[in-house]
Amino acid sequence: MEKEKQESETITIRKDSLWKYSTFILLGVLLIGAFFVLSGKTTGTGNVVANNPAPNTIPSPTPQAVQVSADDDAVMGNKNALVTIIEFSDYQCPFCRKFWQETLPQIKQNYIDTGKVRFIYRDFPLSFHEGAIPYAEAAECVREKGGDEAYFKMHDKIFEEQNILDGGSVSSTVQYPGAETLKQWAQELGYDIGSCLDSGKYQNEIQKDFNDGGDAGVQGTPGFFINGKPLSGAQPYQAFKQVIDAELAR
Repeated sequence: MEKEKQESETITIRKDSLWKYSTFILLGVLLIGAFFVLSGKTTGTGNVVANNPAPNTIPSPTPQAVQVSADDDAVMGNKNALVTIIEFSDYQCPFCRKFWQETLPQIKQNYIDTGKVRFIYRDFPLSFHEGAIPYAEAAECVREKGGDEAYFKMHDKIFEEQNILDGGSVSSTVQYPGAETLKQWAQELGYDIGSCLDSGKYQNEIQKDFNDGGDAGVQGTPGFFINGKPLSGAQPYQAFKQVIDAELAR
């Protein structure tokens, strides 16, 4: 009887241990599953992601070209240049600012200012950036007052101020400073955009840019098309140089 009792207790203990281990295993599976679900989510609207970091590899210089509209947006450089770069961007995106600070100046010096490239900026405001649309509206209002040259002055002003406010970091996005601050920045450039910005008259134009970008396959900011050939993210200058030079050699 004593032996049977010991065997019974052993079986009971094993059952208890098995139940405990099974619980721990099940809990672990649930936690791992939750991690992958959460890590697979992207911030934004639909499949649009926040900010593409600079990739570690330079893409092929001959990606497949896609149809993308230049619309009637602001142009920097020779309008008859052999190569057109269209950027879909968000003024509150830190990686868009990284491109503006590190890569665009080299493209401008070597290709835009020499008449080889025309550069077109189109808006792709991400839904979780509070200031993306107001920034874009302010730039359009300045363009209304002073044309494309004025537009790019405001474009530079916004990114410059963002860079100062954020301390030059690309790890976070600064808080939107407000419409009155945008009006002040424009005033510093010599343009009164008060009534224009308050009216919201360019919201449809900005939405059209966003829609056109989505139709062309843009899924994150910044997104570029070089003669229709896509280049995604805050790529280094050499990535642009490869594609531009290949297009100029055609």
